[in-house]
Amino acid sequence: MQIGPHLLRNNVFVAPMAGVTDRPFRQLCKELGAGYAVSEMAASNPRLWATEKSSRRTDHTGEMEPKAVQIAGADPKDLADCARFNVERGAQIIDINMGCPVKKVCNAWCGSALLQDEELVKRIVDAVVGAVDVPVTLKFRTGWDRDNKNALNIARIAEDAGIAMLTLHGRTRADGYKGDAEYDTIAAVKKSVSIPVVANGDITSPEKAKFVLDYTGADAIMVGRAAQGRPWIFREIDYYLRTGQHLPAPLVDEVRALMDEHLRGHYAFYGDYLGVRTARKHIGWYVRDLQGGEEFRQKMNLLESVDEQLLAVDQFFESQWRYGERLQYRLAEDLQAA
Repeated sequence: MQIGPHLLRNNVFVAPMAGVTDRPFRQLCKELGAGYAVSEMAASNPRLWATEKSSRRTDHTGEMEPKAVQIAGADPKDLADCARFNVERGAQIIDINMGCPVKKVCNAWCGSALLQDEELVKRIVDAVVGAVDVPVTLKFRTGWDRDNKNALNIARIAEDAGIAMLTLHGRTRADGYKGDAEYDTIAAVKKSVSIPVVANGDITSPEKAKFVLDYTGADAIMVGRAAQGRPWIFREIDYYLRTGQHLPAPLVDEVRALMDEHLRGHYAFYGDYLGVRTARKHIGWYVRDLQGGEEFRQKMNLLESVDEQLLAVDQFFESQWRYGERLQYRLAEDLQAA
C-alpha cells in the first residue's frame, strides 16, 4: 500500500477522530500495528491556526512517518492556505475532510455538508492539490442522505483533480453513526477509479476487516471507534489478514505497561490539569469490557491528579491477574449472564 512516495507497512489504518486521535494515541496505534494514521481535523480558518487546540492537533513531534494532517473547511482558498501551512510544519500528507456528520460542522458547510455542492467540491480539491507538493487524500461519505448518494461523482471529481487516495465511510451524512454501514457503494467507487480506495465504517474485528476487503475490493480498511481502548486491534487485524489465524488476547502485564506509556505521553502532551481530565475517556474505553471496569471507571473519574490516576490504573490491571495472564474481555458479560 502506497500513498505518493510513502510505502506503508500494511493496509490497516487509524481513522481520524476528533478528541481521540491526538499524537500520543496515533503513535501508540502505529506502534501496535497500524500502517497509517491521520490527525484530528484542523480548521482551515487562519484565525484558529495559532490557538493552543489547533497547535496540538498539528503537532507531530517524534511521530512515526508518514505524518498526515486532516484539514476541514468550506473555502477553497482557506483550505489551500491551511494545507501549505501544515506542510511547512511537517505534514507529509494532507487529507481533506468531507465526511464529518456533526451538526456544528455541517451547519458551517464543512465536512459532509460539502457533498451537496459538487462544484464546490471540485474547486476545493483543485485548490488544495495545486497548493502543495505532497499527496492530498479525501475522506468522504456516500452522500448527503440515502436519496442523494453521489459518491461516484465525488470520486471521479477527486481523481481528476489529482487526489492520491480516497477513504469512503459507508454511511450518508444523514445516517450519522446509526444503523449499519453499507459496502456496495464502496465497491462501486473502487471499480470506477484507478487510485487507492480505503473502506471505512463498522470494521470492528479481524473477520469483519477481511470481509470488507473481499466484498469491496478496497485497497485498505480504516478502523475508528473499535480502536478506542483497544489499540492492539491493528496488529490483530494485520495478523489475521496475513495468516488467517487469530492472535491471543494481550497479556495483562503488556496492557498495564501500554497504559502507563499512553497516559504518561498524554499528560506530557496536554499538561497535568487537562491531561488528567482528557485521559478519563481513554481509561474508560480500556476497561469497559473487563470485570469491574464500570465500577472502576466511576471511581477513577473522581481522581484529580496524575499520580492518583496512574496508581489507580496500575492497581486495576493488577487486579485482572485473578482472571488469568491475558485480558478476559468477555468475562464481565459471562458473569452477569450466569
